Amino acid sequence: MKSSRIAKFGRLLRHRVAAVAAAILLALANSATHAQSASVKGKFGDWELRCEKPAGAATEQCALIQSVVADDKSNVYLAIQVLKTSDGKSRLLRVIAPLGVLLPNGLGLKIDQTDIGRAGFVKCLPTGCIADVTMDDKLIDQFKSGKIATFIIYQVPNEGIGLPLTLQGFKDGFAKLP
Repeated sequence: MKSSRIAKFGRLLRHRVAAVAAAILLALANSATHAQSASVKGKFGDWELRCEKPAGAATEQCALIQSVVADDKSNVYLAIQVLKTSDGKSRLLRVIAPLGVLLPNGLGLKIDQTDIGRAGFVKCLPTGCIADVTMDDKLIDQFKSGKIATFIIYQVPNEGIGLPLTLQGFKDGFAKLP
């Protein structure tokens, strides 16, 4: 019983650390400097709507975010962000993975049991590597209707690490993205 509570506390602590890391990575991935830190505008299931106004920008940039840490490897985490581009014409899925991922294998995605495909990493920063995917209507609908999205990263060529996250609340959160 005691070890169960310790394990639960460890998972909770890892998720809180991942949430802080996601907020920091959001700031680093969008711009080098910011006028103010991101603020939580809403919570939808495990997703948070966070907004911040980058230095020199006329309006806030908002993203729906969630982060996840592998249960058995605290140094394996992902920060997932969904945002609308500043021109309002495109929706972007941005995933930030830890340094040490195998770049040629890219990032895999399954929604429930459906293999969605892979995306390449576009750049690495000192805090992680970024994969960006323009979300079409079909992918958005899969996120809205799905239960679990499993992102797969590779640290060795033939062995992926699946990091599942819940899609509960995504539909409502996405509707609130400005």
